[in-house]
Amino acid sequence: MLALIQTRKIVGALQRLFPDQEFEIQTVKTLGDRVVDVPLSQFGSTGVFVKEIDRLLLDGAIDLAVHSLKDVPPDETPGVALTAFPERADPRDALVSRVGQSFEGLPPEARVGTSSVRRQAQLRAVRPNLTYCDDLRGNVDTRLRKLAEGQYDAIILAVAGLERLGRAAEISERLPTELCLPDAGQGILAVATRADDAETVAIVSRLDDPVVRATALAERAMLRSFGGGCKVPVAAYARVVELADDAAWKAALPVLHLTGLVASVDGTRLIRAEASASLTESDKLGALVWQKLVDDGALAILQETTHG
Repeated sequence: MLALIQTRKIVGALQRLFPDQEFEIQTVKTLGDRVVDVPLSQFGSTGVFVKEIDRLLLDGAIDLAVHSLKDVPPDETPGVALTAFPERADPRDALVSRVGQSFEGLPPEARVGTSSVRRQAQLRAVRPNLTYCDDLRGNVDTRLRKLAEGQYDAIILAVAGLERLGRAAEISERLPTELCLPDAGQGILAVATRADDAETVAIVSRLDDPVVRATALAERAMLRSFGGGCKVPVAAYARVVELADDAAWKAALPVLHLTGLVASVDGTRLIRAEASASLTESDKLGALVWQKLVDDGALAILQETTHG
């Protein structure tokens, strides 16, 4: 349902820009949609929601695809272009509890459902006395139903998905990024096309937001440097900031600030790094934050996570 809502949103925007153009929506059930009884961290590769759709694009069965950017692997499929990043909704994670409790208000041993090792690691670092369950799969409605049935005391979902589904009122707490740094690309919609389809590229590119593109590219550049995905606890969040005390910066292009994080799965070790650059230096900014994380020992944590 969420994917269809997001696609309709993009198609509606394109239809308003190009009223004489016909658009037809095709729904696709990917492997990640079909297999819902296995934690995401146990899938053999990243991109389980994207690769089959990329094949349809390259085969000419469809002309564009709408993705949640956090589902798109940092190494993009050759021949497929991320042509537009139209918007970013609230990038934060949301706690939804059965009785409206906050994260700090959950009692010890409360069952918290999330299949994301990124979320688990950061939350364990603050509240190791909770029980974290990695078997929460299915669409948002399914996850909320499991919560209501009592399988969990609380679950963690993306704020953006709940908002787009019209279920933001069920959020008990929007977790601050200082507590739970978002996944790279969380809250961003990406519209993919065939790279050589000039006509479709010209149409779709009208939706591109240059600020959202800059934040997306910075986060993905950091993630790409690690070769990370849903298997490892890596997070990245970029935003435009104003440096009021620096006249030179204020006179220049907007400033992009990126925060990156690497954690051990058990939450006992957590490394953060951050840096700023101009809006046009997204890739360099991602590489800079990656290097800072590496200098502080991130690779050792990741090697233990993937091989230990």
